[in-house]
Amino acid sequence: MATKWVYRFGDGAAEGGAADVALLGGKGANLAEMASLGLPVPPGMTITTEACLFFFSKGKALPNDLQAQVLSALVDMEKITGRTFGQGPHPLLLSVRSGARASMPGMMDTVLNLGLNDQTVQALGHDSGDARFAWDSYRRFIQMYGDVVMGLDHEVFEEVLEDEKARLGHDYDTELSAVEWQHVVSLYKQVIEEELGEAFPQDCHLQLWNTIKAVFSSWTNTRAVTYRTLHKIPHDWGTAVNVQAMVFGNLGSTSATGVAFTRNPSTGENSLYGEFLVNAQGEDVVAGIRTPQSLTEEGRLASGSEKPSMEKLMPEAFAEFRDICNRLEAHYGDMQDVEFTVERGKLWMLQTRSGKRTTRAAMKIAVDLVDEGVITREQAICRIDPPSLDQLLHPTIDPRVERVVLGSGLPASPGAASGEIVFTAEDAVDAEAEGRKVVLVRIETSPEDIHGMHAAEAILTTRGGMTSHAAVVARGMGIPCVVGAGGLRVDLRNELLIGPGFTLKKGEMITVDGSSGQLLKGDVPMIQPALSGDFGRLMAWADETRRMTVRTNADTPQDARAARSYGAEGIGLCRTEHMFFEGGRIHVMREMILAEDEAGRRAALDKLLPMQRSDFTELFTIMSGLPVTIRLLDPPLHEFLPKSAEEIIEVAAAMDMEPALLSRRVEALHEFNPMLGHRGCRLAISYPEIAEMQARAIFEAAAAAASETGAPVELEIMVPLVGLRSELDYVKACIDKVAADVSRETGLDIGYLAGTMIELPRAALRAHVIAETAEFFSFGTNDLTQTTFGISRDDAASFIPTYQRKGIIEQDPFISLDFDGVGELIGLAAERGRKTRPDLKLGICGEHGGDPASIRFCEQMGLDYVSCSPFRVPIARLAAAQAAIEQQSARR
Repeated sequence: MATKWVYRFGDGAAEGGAADVALLGGKGANLAEMASLGLPVPPGMTITTEACLFFFSKGKALPNDLQAQVLSALVDMEKITGRTFGQGPHPLLLSVRSGARASMPGMMDTVLNLGLNDQTVQALGHDSGDARFAWDSYRRFIQMYGDVVMGLDHEVFEEVLEDEKARLGHDYDTELSAVEWQHVVSLYKQVIEEELGEAFPQDCHLQLWNTIKAVFSSWTNTRAVTYRTLHKIPHDWGTAVNVQAMVFGNLGSTSATGVAFTRNPSTGENSLYGEFLVNAQGEDVVAGIRTPQSLTEEGRLASGSEKPSMEKLMPEAFAEFRDICNRLEAHYGDMQDVEFTVERGKLWMLQTRSGKRTTRAAMKIAVDLVDEGVITREQAICRIDPPSLDQLLHPTIDPRVERVVLGSGLPASPGAASGEIVFTAEDAVDAEAEGRKVVLVRIETSPEDIHGMHAAEAILTTRGGMTSHAAVVARGMGIPCVVGAGGLRVDLRNELLIGPGFTLKKGEMITVDGSSGQLLKGDVPMIQPALSGDFGRLMAWADETRRMTVRTNADTPQDARAARSYGAEGIGLCRTEHMFFEGGRIHVMREMILAEDEAGRRAALDKLLPMQRSDFTELFTIMSGLPVTIRLLDPPLHEFLPKSAEEIIEVAAAMDMEPALLSRRVEALHEFNPMLGHRGCRLAISYPEIAEMQARAIFEAAAAAASETGAPVELEIMVPLVGLRSELDYVKACIDKVAADVSRETGLDIGYLAGTMIELPRAALRAHVIAETAEFFSFGTNDLTQTTFGISRDDAASFIPTYQRKGIIEQDPFISLDFDGVGELIGLAAERGRKTRPDLKLGICGEHGGDPASIRFCEQMGLDYVSCSPFRVPIARLAAAQAAIEQQSARR
């Protein structure tokens, strides 16, 4: 049976629907769905993502039977429209657009007005009664086809047009007459021949096949690959191609085109939100070339625009459009992003999809839809992308600060950020690599700027509207953005930002306030936002839903306080070595390391004891009533010693010793592979006095905190890098002895669990034996990944990207857990450990504890908790709830 490559839609029927997103892409699936709902959708066809995958697997060749299926669908389109493709008197023109299953706005290619040539343009002029419209459409088609299919940069065409407008004395495209557009067309065709050595094709079917190939090919262009990498969209999905009958928003004053959201994508407010342009095509709106008008009167008043809204200018089409928007939102149960065209008063729907929104808006929309009875709490929880919560932790401008406003535009993406001015994406990337924060300033952004937008702290454009490329991409990335700052001028040649009474050069500091739309002078003080309201409600639902608890990795009181404010339910990892690097402590630590004998080490440790005890007391007090896991000293001792000759001289002078002696001691402690060397429990066995001091500091602090708060400390002591049960037995005996001593001295019975960090493959394999001693396991996935792969995390960055680019691995295993290898060791250790000790507490405390995919795996493994950095606690709370919902669904 022949493969079905083409699915048709239109005239109230369709061969697919919203559920077919993997096959038809998001755009094609929703066009089919809208057609089936009886909405006014121009007829068309979707060429499947399977055809795209075939195309790439066969060296960019289309399937042999695709042409017949496309031609058959074209006949249907001709019957529905009463038009003929490639000939008059009523020519059918086509739009050819990409459509992946995940929205990738502007990343792939589009060609509009396909089917025009020197004959059909004349027929279109007669048929429409508007020769100017026909020649304008022809020049648009040549420019898009020349760029997308033939590879001649669109800037070449723009230069031709700007020169011609200057010659004619026109400021705007709309001022050109039919005859003048006809001359521009001849100039366009001429420049194609001069630059490429070939003529613009007049065969309309050849135009179509070449465009289909070009749109498929755009799946692998640089900006699309970059976007997928940033948003973790699989590279093997492919894109569908949607071929649809053109409808025209550039047919005079009763025609228009626009983009809208059924709710405000920046704030989540339940009101229709969008823009349109009269006598324009869709690309004009999103490209930011003309400043668009508001859809609603409310929007017009809010923006201060004097141009009439669609609500006033086209009341009948607007009323129908509003009704359709309400219907679509109810049908999909989510805020929709729609594109539409009005052709001489008739409304056509061109696209609908779940709209991209800021995280704050996503929170409000999800909570409001629950309150409206449209979705459940579980659905609301699953609507929020956990990593996007990071947007809510971004600073905003301190309201007490006096603002020096340099200019203003549209508030396209909320939040605020400061940085040095840069004018190119490349400069933004270079600055990020140097650790400098920048604001990317452009006349308008294009998809080619995606890498620079990602590198910038904020974005400012002087042209464009709320649905321009800069606005949509910035909102998706959570980057503050102001667009359409028309009172400012960008001089790219001299790298200047010019406004009323000022000129700023590249490198000068500015602040972008994406919430108010203002550009401010200098580096303005910021404050952290309060996490309440919709955020609080949704996170409360998540907390009620999840099974695992969420702890934090915290080494300082500041970390612990921050984590508690973000909802942490304890400390899963306190790295005690970090406390030794502060202030004068490093000198005492070095005294201990450089001591010649145990007596010398104990003397130095006696000085460190009150410092550690003080730190632990504060941590236990902050985390009163919550579990706290303290890890004993882990890194090799040489990490605390000076490394360069200059540092050795400086430290020797401070310690009143000979530099040569210090140098010899540093050399003696040097290890060729310290990651696998004298560290972790091996230090506690070689120098038990270190473990004794730390254990005493822990237990004395627990006693002090319990007396101060009135609540016993839920204490867990973790022994790192255990590979043998005998290692844990030795160190635990030391801990138990100190606990008994402190209990006797204080008169308090201090409860605690002693466990280990599972970070070696041997420990995972022998978990059933180690669990005879260990009362909890904490999976140290950073080192477990290193020791399983035999890769140093510090050096992996030099080749992991190459592995990803060549398809050897999908994800960096230090960012997202390797489920097949490291994950199997975790599952094995969990199963074997609990077989020995059924009540064995299991957690994860590596960097993976804040990664949603890894958290999902932890839920599947039945772990009790995850632990992550303070700022990732909200992400982990939400991801844990989503994982629990997913597991419950799988069991049903």
